[in-house]
Amino acid sequence: MVGLKPSEVPPTTAVKFLGAGTAACFADLLTFPLDTAKVRLQIQGENQATQAAQRPQYRGVLGTILTMVRTEGPRSPYNGLVAGLQRQMSFASIRIGLYDSVKQFYTPKGADRTLPNITRNAIVNCAEMVTYDIIKEKLLDYHLLTDNFPCHFISAFGAGFCATLVASPVDVVKTRYMNSPPGQYRSPLDCMLKMVAHEGPTAFYKGFTPSFLRLGTWNVVMFVTYEQLKRAFMKVQMLRNLHSE
Repeated sequence: MVGLKPSEVPPTTAVKFLGAGTAACFADLLTFPLDTAKVRLQIQGENQATQAAQRPQYRGVLGTILTMVRTEGPRSPYNGLVAGLQRQMSFASIRIGLYDSVKQFYTPKGADRTLPNITRNAIVNCAEMVTYDIIKEKLLDYHLLTDNFPCHFISAFGAGFCATLVASPVDVVKTRYMNSPPGQYRSPLDCMLKMVAHEGPTAFYKGFTPSFLRLGTWNVVMFVTYEQLKRAFMKVQMLRNLHSE
């Protein structure tokens, strides 16, 4: 067995909030350069005729990061990190920390797990949480793994892949649209149509490798850390309660 044992007492809401925010920040610290490389690769290809001489050409994840370090300095892959950590500490703590509570609220006690879960339809913006929950649930239901590190790792890896596959087209369009000069695109739909016309449908998966490396690694680090932090915090809380009695 790897890691701490599951707590006998369910983690409190405060523990989930703190654990989720901390785990998300830790995951961001490790994967932020991958996210920066992903954005650079996604916007590459626009206005190549006029900007080829001005903008460095990026090739692959490592090549992109090395080019940024060489042309913009060693701190460039971490540009915007502070804002990212602030976002994770506030957003992830709610999105991830409240997931179990919301699921329990909408799922009647004693309901068959095979029935559709209304939570999975309601929390459409939490693709990673839903996929992680489904994979982990099935691994435990079929007794393939116990509730420990290997189960958390596989569930998180699957969640990262599924999230990347579904979100990549929207992510590419959003990145292109937000980084385009004024007037280049009339709307996100116009951006999408021009991408297809000029670069083909594969443009929607531009930067897929760094996107998957980023999301896959982020999910693995975040979920594994989150599961361990919940258990560690509950162990500390239980020890404090014993000493206070």
